[in-house]
Amino acid sequence: MSKPKKTKAPKIIKDAAAKTSKAAKRATSAARKVKSTAEPKSNKTTQMVELLHRENGATLDELVTFTGWNANSVRGFLSGTVGKKMGLKVNSTKGEDGKRKYQIAS
Repeated sequence: MSKPKKTKAPKIIKDAAAKTSKAAKRATSAARKVKSTAEPKSNKTTQMVELLHRENGATLDELVTFTGWNANSVRGFLSGTVGKKMGLKVNSTKGEDGKRKYQIAS
C-alpha cells in the first residue's frame, strides 16, 4: 500500500478591506502611543522622586514603607530606574543612627 499524497492547502487571498482595517488599527495604536502634553500622572516613580528631592532626602525605611516593596527592590529601583534610566544622581549617606538616607543631588 502506498501513502496518499499530501496536497498543499489553498492560499487564502485577503481582500482590500481587510488590509485597510489593519492599517487603520496601526494608526489608532500609534496615536495612543503619542504622549500627551498634559501633566504626567502621579505614580510611585514620581512620588518617590519627590521624596528623594526633599531637603533631607528619604531613609530606606521610609521608601520601603511607602512602596510596600522589599529593601533590595527599593535599592534596585534607585539604581536602575532613578539612576540609570532617568539619569539622576542619587546620593547615599549613612546617618549617626546607622540608617541610610538617599537624596537626589541638586
